Amino acid sequence: MTIIIGIIGKPSAGKSTFLNAACLTNAKVSEVPFTTINPNNGVAHVRVKCVCKELNLNDNPQNSTCIEGNRFIPINLMDVAGLVPDAHKGKGLGNRFLNDLSKADVLIHILDITGSLDKMGKRTGEGLNEPYEDILFLESEINLWFKQILEREDWNKFIRSFAREQGKFINELYNRLSGVKIRKSDIKKALNNSNLENVSPSSWSEGNILLFAKKLREISKPILIVANKIDKGIGIKKFNELKKKYDGPIFPCSALAEHVLRKFEENGILSYIPGSNNFQINQKEKLSQKEQEILKNIKEKILNTYDSTGVQEILNYAIFNIANQICVYPVSELNNYTDNKNNVLPDAILVKKGTLLRDFVREKIHSELAEHFIFGIDARTKKRIGENYLLKNNDIIKIVTSK
Repeated sequence: MTIIIGIIGKPSAGKSTFLNAACLTNAKVSEVPFTTINPNNGVAHVRVKCVCKELNLNDNPQNSTCIEGNRFIPINLMDVAGLVPDAHKGKGLGNRFLNDLSKADVLIHILDITGSLDKMGKRTGEGLNEPYEDILFLESEINLWFKQILEREDWNKFIRSFAREQGKFINELYNRLSGVKIRKSDIKKALNNSNLENVSPSSWSEGNILLFAKKLREISKPILIVANKIDKGIGIKKFNELKKKYDGPIFPCSALAEHVLRKFEENGILSYIPGSNNFQINQKEKLSQKEQEILKNIKEKILNTYDSTGVQEILNYAIFNIANQICVYPVSELNNYTDNKNNVLPDAILVKKGTLLRDFVREKIHSELAEHFIFGIDARTKKRIGENYLLKNNDIIKIVTSK
């Protein structure tokens, strides 16, 4: 199953700029609220240290790219319409926003850390809005949306059917939530975290339902907070204040700076590896005085201060720390680490931590191969590994089948 990162936040907070910076897309950017109506999709990349350096190989990636020993593996991003208070009731573009959101696995909440946007995303003065309040209202809206999904189509009649059948209740609840990308294990964990695993659903109060919806949302669609526009005005002041209030990771970020660097790099004007704290200007003569000043400010105020623009670190954290993915390299030839076409380390595949080899073959390689699977071989040690082998990060695996 493909992982999708959803980009969320108030209108005009910088969501589309973040998408454009991460994916080099051309989503329309404006300070006018609800510039984004339909979701914008893009392909970004996570950055990992490629095993080619460890093995002293010149690799030839097919599903990804390798730049100076950094493997960039594609992931999917989705920028949805801005969220406003009472979105779960349909206010703003709430219904459309939340339906689009159902496809996402991890959510990145883009905050205008300067506090310059009111609740509807209209620009006001710096510091007139509290970023912490944006976090609270947005999480509340999504939790209430989950509650609505639970209660649709006669909730009371639904839960009376399972008063004494917890197992059946979980199965039917899973079917009820099938459009929101939720696993049965998520439901079981949310019941446990809500202390409702031994409570008959027919006796749940409104508070119980909301608590369960909240826990289920936290498990199935966790949110990562991004303090965007960190270099603007009172951004750093508001960022430090927010860290004292919010109990969780907050990433400082300048999506606009990343977009500037990526576009100049794309045009060959400078050399820049996403996630780096430096860049090299190659064609200074093509830069205007204003553009040179912009790059100088990016270097001094962002890269030197925060060690990066933040965009790459945010994507990596979302995929590896929240979605719990690891990287596996399948090969066909053990001695030279190639596929059948002599491509060296051709594919770097993301898979959830805890995945067994047989499931990796079925879900990530080819379902038909799983039917003829015999065993795997660890390409480093040349040792045989069975179908219940627990994959590790940076494993290089050869799959042996009967065909």
